[in-house]
Order: sequence, then structure tokens, then C-alpha cells
Amino acid sequence: MVDLTEYRARSGALVPVWTVEVQTLPEDTDRILDEVMKVHSLSFGRYQRNASISATGKETSQPEPDSTTTAHVEGFEAGETENYPMVELKISVERDLGILSKVMDAIIYAHHYEEPVIFVREDWASRAAYDPQSENPNRWWNNGRGLPDRI
Repeated sequence: MVDLTEYRARSGALVPVWTVEVQTLPEDTDRILDEVMKVHSLSFGRYQRNASISATGKETSQPEPDSTTTAHVEGFEAGETENYPMVELKISVERDLGILSKVMDAIIYAHHYEEPVIFVREDWASRAAYDPQSENPNRWWNNGRGLPDRI
């Protein structure tokens, strides 16, 4: 991986982060984020609790014998295909193994699966040359549209 520590542009810099991507049920994202917030602020610039959540898709698997599904779902046969709604919850934290350990423990505690699908990547995240008074015509406070509607 390229070391971007010295990267600088008028627009800002890049910082090393762990990107943590969790596959979960759409209705569980807030519970997972709330649990992570107990151990990390999920800061991005001057904002906290930063995350992205994908549109709902589908996860699929075939549980093996002696899996949790075969133990807890009456009549389920090992090897049958199961499909459930799923979103990808994505957060980033600084590249510190102690912080990553706490965040992973929080996610696994709050997740509905005993072995959640979680991907961790070494990434670089942007940090803007922050100016909340910018006259840039593309900024939401200057573009005539304002912020998008909240959901």
C-alpha cells in the first residue's frame, strides 16, 4: 500500500484509517452504531457518529450441520439455502489496533449473528481544509438548494 502520509493539496490531506464494513439487518444499524459510540466517537472532521448505510440488498447462505441455524430453527435442514434482507454499514476509525479491538467487540456484541460478516480494510480518508464560511458555490449553504431532506 502506498504511504500517503505526506499527501497535501489545497483541498486538504489524507489520514490512515481502518474501514470497517458490517453486513447486518437494516433495522439493526442504529443499535450497532449506538454500541460503537460507547467506545469511539466515529469522528470525521468536525462531525461524530459518521457512517454510511447501503440500500437494502440480500444475503444468502447454506448453514452447515451444528450451525446456530440448525440448532435454533426447528425443522431447518443443514445445506438449505436461506436469504435475508441485508445492508452494509460502513464506518472508519484511526489505524490503532486497540481502538479497532474495542470497536469490533462492540459490533459483535450488538450484532444479531454469532459470527457476523465484517470486513476490515486499510484505507486513507480525506480531511478537508475546513472552512465553514467558504464562498465555494458548490457548498450546500451557497448552492441555493441547502441540505437534502433528512430521512
